[in-house]
Amino acid sequence: MSDDHDKEHDPRRERVRAWLSQARFVAEEFYSARYRGAIARARRDEDDLFMLLVFSEMMGVPNPAAYYTLELQPLLLERFHEWHRRMGMERSPLDHFRCC
Repeated sequence: MSDDHDKEHDPRRERVRAWLSQARFVAEEFYSARYRGAIARARRDEDDLFMLLVFSEMMGVPNPAAYYTLELQPLLLERFHEWHRRMGMERSPLDHFRCC
């Protein structure tokens, strides 16, 4: 029984596990580095579409999911300014909400 217990805490085994963990991290970073920009752009595009869905009713665009997205508006107002600037709108498109 003590022989099994000693194998679990073997320093060589721990060093190999640490090295394998680090090698795995380096391999993942090497593989995903070239896709990082594309993944960031795709995430930003999804976020932009989601912002449009949440605030579309306030901009006069009919939104069938307005009831469900209404509670998200206060959470997304912090990011609204950078979103409308990125979409090419100089000023806030909302009449009752001025952010700039």
